[in-house]
Amino acid sequence: MNTNTLADEISYTAVQFAVEIVRNQNQLREVYRLRHQVYCVEHGFEAGTDGEEIDEFDSRSRHVLLRRVDDGEVVGTVRLIAPDPIDLGNSFPTQRLCQPALLQHLPLDTTGEISRFAISKQRRGACVAGMLTRLALMRGIAQLSSEMGLTHWLAVMERGLLRLQQRNAIHFDPIGPLVSYHGLRQPAMGEIVRVLERIRREEFPTWNFLTDGGRWFGRQDTVSFPRFDIRPPDHSGGPGIVPHLANPHWADLPKGPGPWQQSAA
Repeated sequence: MNTNTLADEISYTAVQFAVEIVRNQNQLREVYRLRHQVYCVEHGFEAGTDGEEIDEFDSRSRHVLLRRVDDGEVVGTVRLIAPDPIDLGNSFPTQRLCQPALLQHLPLDTTGEISRFAISKQRRGACVAGMLTRLALMRGIAQLSSEMGLTHWLAVMERGLLRLQQRNAIHFDPIGPLVSYHGLRQPAMGEIVRVLERIRREEFPTWNFLTDGGRWFGRQDTVSFPRFDIRPPDHSGGPGIVPHLANPHWADLPKGPGPWQQSAA
């Protein structure tokens, strides 16, 4: 796909689909239901409960939804697992699959793991549609990573997904050998600014879309935008908009399940 065609396809996607950062209980249930359909019903990777798929990492994850604008149908979701400030060495699924020495160079307190990448069967069917859905979900990941003050990404991906991402100049570095995790998977990592800078050089329309024209992890010579972290609504019903925190690690947010967060229990 040439640059002009890609830019046109991305512009179409931006109009037809809404990338949502999950901030309430209704959105969260939509996440869990789509994951149940993909991970439990279609692939049989997980058991699920009552039509939802939830695990222990969801209580400190941020989630992205991709929704069709015309009918509101959810067609994709992905999450970004935050580090555990109390137990950094046991923050991520990747840490349970790799030798500790392979991850010792990572700044775990500013690392997040991309996980539960789920796309509806209809959007997976067509090559271009699937590619644009993946890019839209990665746009949400870029926004979340900026809000959370992250510097590095971890992921455990199918080799096929790694290759598909590389077609859009999204390159992760392999970490060690393949592991058995829902089939053979490749643990991988990326330093966010380096990953995005390579995309900017090799496929500018993709970089422009993922970073909102440089708003998230933009270069110093791009136009800067104010950044805000939108917290869960407070008891008075206010939206609680506060200045962006460089690396909150959830320490400033209310603990326990609420309308914005639900534990696996």
